[in-house]
Amino acid sequence: MTITGLNHAVLWVRDAPTSAAFYVDALGFRVVEADPAGRAVFLRAAGSDNHHDLGLFSVGLRPSPPLQAPGLYHLAWEVAAIEDLVEVRRELARRGSLVGATDHGTSKSLYAKDPDGIEFEVMWQVPADRWEELADHSGREVLDLPAEVARWSGVASR
Repeated sequence: MTITGLNHAVLWVRDAPTSAAFYVDALGFRVVEADPAGRAVFLRAAGSDNHHDLGLFSVGLRPSPPLQAPGLYHLAWEVAAIEDLVEVRRELARRGSLVGATDHGTSKSLYAKDPDGIEFEVMWQVPADRWEELADHSGREVLDLPAEVARWSGVASR
């Protein structure tokens, strides 16, 4: 048996159409299927060949679980180029969704929350053949995005 990757994730949200609009407007996802009653929406990331990457199911006004309760911490969406993080950061900050930015060494990450407070990550991964250069990196520094763009501009992650 060989797992080849994560095909899609599904989230319980208060209102699937509202959450879908956020992912479409903020991250460029596209709706591929939606229940007319608003119970479910399926979204595909712009560069994906999956049927859907994110499913959203409405649960109404239920309370959120306590912070750091067992369960999903976050999903990480990957961008193709370090420059893409600049655009994503600008959009997430404009929306008041951005909550952090971390340099993990092998990945450069932005953290944000959707309308239900569900945290997600948008990251760019350093090409695997360059990971050795980052061996002494602690992996938990604040992301200096302008410096990382200067260092990695034009470098494809895969």
